[in-house]
Amino acid sequence: MSATILPFPAQRDPAATPPVRLALKPPGTTRGLLDGAWWPRSRDLLSELPVLTGVLDPLWGRITRVAVNPEHWPVMPRKVPVGGHVVKVGGFTQQDPHKLLLLSYGVGRWDLLVIPPGTTAAAAARLMAAATDGTGPQPTASALVAAEASRHDPPAADRPQDPEEAWEYEGGASSTHVGAAARPSRLLVGM
Repeated sequence: MSATILPFPAQRDPAATPPVRLALKPPGTTRGLLDGAWWPRSRDLLSELPVLTGVLDPLWGRITRVAVNPEHWPVMPRKVPVGGHVVKVGGFTQQDPHKLLLLSYGVGRWDLLVIPPGTTAAAAARLMAAATDGTGPQPTASALVAAEASRHDPPAADRPQDPEEAWEYEGGASSTHVGAAARPSRLLVGM
């Protein structure tokens, strides 16, 4: 029997790596559904996790496992080399898709809101503040992201309409009104 030992890939130059975009609840704050928020620059766990754990390892103890929902991560590596050790990554479809679960062996568990990489700086700042607010009940990670998205969706009256919608809105009959019953309704209940 033989074993192959592969060396860890060369670590990036810390000066060349942009700082991690992270907000954590202050020590002593009541734990809730989230312990903070992380705003990665991409959806690449191989490049993003080493930067994140590089900041969290000294604060929380060596991060050994990470759990994510694969919905927003196109590539799910099973293991990510981080600062001389390996972080095991698990994908769980039952987990909130906007949350990252971090485990440190023997120390604890932390949950971070994952702010989508394409989020504007202002929206990310609001999400980070909401995730680290220790007052009152805290919504889930997906609820925070949805609330932020709905905050900036234009009201229905301000949205541009396609020509058929405008015609019907103004009292005209659709050219396809006979087949309208076969089309799915645009009415959303509870949204």
